[in-house]
Amino acid sequence: MQGLPFQPEQASTIARSVDNLHFFITAVTLFFTFLIFSIIFYFMIKYRRRSPDDRPRAIEGSLPLEILWTAIPTLIVAVIFVWGSSLYFQNAEPPAGAMEIFVTGKQWMWKVEHPEGQREINELHVPLGRPVKLTMTSEDIIHDFFVPAFRVKKDVLPGRYTSLWFQPTKLGTFHLFCAQYCGAFHAGMIGSVIVLEPDAYERWLAGGVQGESMEAAGQKIFQQSGCSTCHLSDGTGPAPSLLGVYGHPVRLNNGQTVIADDAYVRESILNPTAKIVQGYAPIMPSFQGQLTEEQINNLIAYIRSLGQAQAKPKEEGKQ
Repeated sequence: MQGLPFQPEQASTIARSVDNLHFFITAVTLFFTFLIFSIIFYFMIKYRRRSPDDRPRAIEGSLPLEILWTAIPTLIVAVIFVWGSSLYFQNAEPPAGAMEIFVTGKQWMWKVEHPEGQREINELHVPLGRPVKLTMTSEDIIHDFFVPAFRVKKDVLPGRYTSLWFQPTKLGTFHLFCAQYCGAFHAGMIGSVIVLEPDAYERWLAGGVQGESMEAAGQKIFQQSGCSTCHLSDGTGPAPSLLGVYGHPVRLNNGQTVIADDAYVRESILNPTAKIVQGYAPIMPSFQGQLTEEQINNLIAYIRSLGQAQAKPKEEGKQ
């Protein structure tokens, strides 16, 4: 199947599994299409009306036949469901240790930011053989990140994060498309995923024009935006300490508990009164419209780094 002209090459670990399911569904569809039309044609010839006085003999239903044509499609659909579900769950979560890259869709370009600070427009450099997790959002409307050779495709939505992952298995340059109509220049929202040998990727990452890391940039934004005046590390400020928070449960004023992940941190920046931490007043202002998506991603990277730090004791009653 590798040389078929109507399919892209397989360049990721999940590509072959996706193709196998696709070809199975296609084969089943073609088989039953041929079978049904063959039976219709056979019946059309065999039981055609031969004279005006010809009257067909009355027939009764066949229970075995009805069971057969119900059981076989049910079994086939069940196989497709189990196969597709297992493939979905296999591809839903990236493996531990996957490198994370941030992608922002914008009319009409893809902006990419690596944790080390390297930034790209309409290009994504990745190392061969290493799992890559893309955390994606949009600055304006719905886009769709689609790399046919990797068999990965995911909507990129404004106001929230979506993610997908892949592990490249071939060196080269592969097409990247926006697969969701997003305006007048939708067709020009294209790019390339460039897969390099690990050593070559490290050289690329270290070379060229490189900014400060996302964590360092986020720390500057944290200071410049006044966050550090309230989120004191010892927990004595009017806002909760962020040390050791990311990735852990947070108790809210309404008694619920949420996990401090990317979505929670983003919501707390843009809509801080949505989820109030237990023991604290809703005094934080909204930064909606004051920060770009890139700045929000940098802030999250910095807060994530604080999540690795040891949280210090808070005042009694504040959690």
